Amino acid sequence: MRFMADESCDFSVVRARREAGHDVLCVSESSPGVEDAEVIARAHADGRVVLTEDRDFGQLVFAVSRPAAGVVYLRFPAKARDAMGQAVVALVGERRDALAGSFVTLRPGRARISRLP
Repeated sequence: MRFMADESCDFSVVRARREAGHDVLCVSESSPGVEDAEVIARAHADGRVVLTEDRDFGQLVFAVSRPAAGVVYLRFPAKARDAMGQAVVALVGERRDALAGSFVTLRPGRARISRLP
């Protein structure tokens, strides 16, 4: 599975996905400072699911109707951030087929999956 990690995405998530053998393009490595609309457009064009901690991506796909291959929005409080990378690994392992074409809100111990418009 292919991912694009937004600049807001904790690098532990990028590292965990790469260690699991997935193709992860990291915005902070390739094009720091790029606007969210450009991130989602590039990810969609490349067939990549966006990994982000930025709630603006929900606005882009639901209110502005930007097309997306998928978005995983990470909502982890400070005390649970150490578990974030492994939570994403578990999500992909358990729900891989549901990620494409969906907006996933991932919290400690819980994932809400909504189909994109």
